[in-house]
Amino acid sequence: MWARLSVAIWKEMVSYLQDPTTRRFLIGAPIVQTVLFAYSATLDVQNIDVAVLDQDNGRWSHELVARVDGAWFTDDIITARDSGELEELITAREALVALRLAPDFSRLIDAGLPATVQVLVDGRRANAGQVATSYLGTVVDELGASLVPAATTQPPLLEERHWFNPNLNYRWFMVANLSAVLGMMMCLVVTSLSIAREREMGTFDQLLVSPISSTEIIIAKTMPGMMAGFVVSLIITLLAVFAFGAPYTGQLLLFPFALALFVLSVVGMGLLISALCNTQQQAIMGSFFSSIPFVLTSGFATPVENMPEWLQWGAELNPLKHYLVVVQGSFFKSHGVADVVASIWPLLPLALGSLAIASIEVRSKLA
Repeated sequence: MWARLSVAIWKEMVSYLQDPTTRRFLIGAPIVQTVLFAYSATLDVQNIDVAVLDQDNGRWSHELVARVDGAWFTDDIITARDSGELEELITAREALVALRLAPDFSRLIDAGLPATVQVLVDGRRANAGQVATSYLGTVVDELGASLVPAATTQPPLLEERHWFNPNLNYRWFMVANLSAVLGMMMCLVVTSLSIAREREMGTFDQLLVSPISSTEIIIAKTMPGMMAGFVVSLIITLLAVFAFGAPYTGQLLLFPFALALFVLSVVGMGLLISALCNTQQQAIMGSFFSSIPFVLTSGFATPVENMPEWLQWGAELNPLKHYLVVVQGSFFKSHGVADVVASIWPLLPLALGSLAIASIEVRSKLA
């Protein structure tokens, strides 16, 4: 049995690795995607253009505009002559946010009365607009604090500390999570092509008459996907640590075990897709449409806690959701053994269940 199984596994590995283009895509593509995601997919808002309609032209309006211009998140300050031009700048996407300073802005401040600043935001870019508005609010608050005379009793100060990621380095968060997401997608695509490729190439009938059992065929078909997902995830993890400087503080010995269990749970899903598809094109489309719900319900882009309760229960069946807890805990929270085990144990029934369903479907095709 072991001799037949080793030959079958070797045949599957060679079928993928003998093509130089496939080898480059298996290793090179995830690295390129990691670099692109790390530098482009960020929630930080920088280099924004701010439109300003200063109807006051007084001391304090000039002071506020100067502070906004010197802020770290702004690029250009675009001066508008009237309200129509201000609206046109936002409509044409030349400015993300706009400030309107009333004619009595400086007079009210000098008189010790409340003065307001109107902020117009491009709602088509809701997330960036909200972040930029919070930045502008900080600048306005700093100006207001400088206008308040020092009192004998100082007001309480808010001291902010960020745990686990002190500098809020979003690139660390992105690259660490990509080790799971890209590993899952690579494993899913490679496995989903296994049986579909045999059918399209006309070699599926050879599997039926080969002197190996259906169990050995299933094991052989899962190995390339497992190896691809494991290697890609490991490479991106090493890139996160050594190329991007993300701090790894978790359990070094348990991490490969958690990764192997995660890849095994994804392999069952890829094998099921491959058994249901007749062509490689169908398999690619199936893996693509299957991966999107996994990513959306994993907590990678949006917190699972913000989703409806029924969707949160459905997310418990998502292996990516559980593995991301391990990844984030290993990089940022210094998870101990008990924490890692508590996060990865759901992967075991998910892996066994997906492999069992996939095996039943594959055996029905081989029968």
